Amino acid sequence: MKKQVSIVTGAAKGIGKSIATKLKADGFFVVLVDVDKEAGIALEKEMGSDFSNYIEANINDEISVQKLFAAAKKINGSIDVVVNNAGIIKDKMIWKMSVEEFDAVIAVNLRGTWMMCREAARVMKEQNSGRIINIASRAWLGNAGQSNYSASKAGVVALTRVLALELGKYNVWVNAVAPGLIDTPLTQNLEASVLTKLIQAQPTKTIGKPEDVANVVSFLANEKTKFITGQVMYVDGGKNIGANMNL
Repeated sequence: MKKQVSIVTGAAKGIGKSIATKLKADGFFVVLVDVDKEAGIALEKEMGSDFSNYIEANINDEISVQKLFAAAKKINGSIDVVVNNAGIIKDKMIWKMSVEEFDAVIAVNLRGTWMMCREAARVMKEQNSGRIINIASRAWLGNAGQSNYSASKAGVVALTRVLALELGKYNVWVNAVAPGLIDTPLTQNLEASVLTKLIQAQPTKTIGKPEDVANVVSFLANEKTKFITGQVMYVDGGKNIGANMNL
């Protein structure tokens, strides 16, 4: 029985690695995509070549994305799930942010995700099935110092909703997952006092784990999960409700 094929971008570490590991456990063959070649190859070795394949690809390059999908489709003849997780941040208050810093984040987080979605749509429309899961962020609702990042993730949410409308009749489900404060290498590098304040701003007074995000992706990727499309599923400890640091 052939495995369903999934593609995970930004798969080499953090949330992406947890998603890839979970999809493997769910029985998917996982195409690992990351610009970090060393980490990508290491993860393929860890997961096993019978269950995964690392492909170096830059999601911000059209030819690279097209080659990625051509290679992935050859594995089992179909692409069943695409998880668009890759992204970057360049945080600054807007009066300190350069045009180059704004453009760089939009180029990867939104334009790159759009190109991945376009190629996925072409394949899935033809095969009349598939699931696209875009990793957005609670930041799309607004975060000070993240005008570029928040705008890019708001674009991802809008893109998700549009594709749900365009692809629904082709049996393709398109949803977004919006993580909040998650224990990743990025948050681990924050000053202890800053991290404490961020945790205290959570209704749960806790920080999420990459596995929490991976479990929601797993639910959306499962072929038994149907009639859910165009939605944003928050994994943020309730922060999207509007919790503040005075609680």
